[in-house]
Amino acid sequence: MTHKGRIVSAVALTTLTLGLTACNDGEDAGSAQDSPSASAPASSDPGSKSPSADPSDDAAAPAGGDVAAPGTKFKIGDRAVLPFKYGTDKKGTVAVTVTAIEKGAEADMAAFGAKAKGMTPYYIRMKVENVGGTDLSYASLRLRGKLEGGGPTGVILIGDIQGKCDSETAPRDFTTKGASYETCSLSATKTDPIAVASFEEGDAYSDSPVLWTS
Repeated sequence: MTHKGRIVSAVALTTLTLGLTACNDGEDAGSAQDSPSASAPASSDPGSKSPSADPSDDAAAPAGGDVAAPGTKFKIGDRAVLPFKYGTDKKGTVAVTVTAIEKGAEADMAAFGAKAKGMTPYYIRMKVENVGGTDLSYASLRLRGKLEGGGPTGVILIGDIQGKCDSETAPRDFTTKGASYETCSLSATKTDPIAVASFEEGDAYSDSPVLWTS
């Protein structure tokens, strides 16, 4: 299920923190606002009733395949089994396959306003599979982009670019083993190209993320 309506983005650069606000409902992009952080407003979508994803390494054991240890490195196209927790009541195990890291055009960032000038977007495309068979309906999983070698991009985005990189929540029937869906995580950079996708959710993985590289 695609997040519709307003996209609110927090862009953190080396010495400057900016808030970017844009509308994707057919109106002109909203004016940029100076703020240290920003979050998307509540939606009427059923998935909005759960708070942000917060996976941890104590999630249910996988029904098939070993959970990837923190720090494991994969190639794009590889399948990684990961512990997953969403909100306070949804916990299980998923398999994530990063299928592509695609470079977009600077013009694609227009919806984020003037403060996104000079940023190049990258689209991390992935397939997410329910491995544990627990109820993970309407959950949301995000990967972060990193520079070649694993360095940070200096940019944090919250939202998507409709038609280019749609961030989907798990469907209503994402409750059984083998259920799957496809989604996209948006990243951007003003410097070197993004070449790595990073899973950083949960205490163990925030310190030592699972990475996919070309």
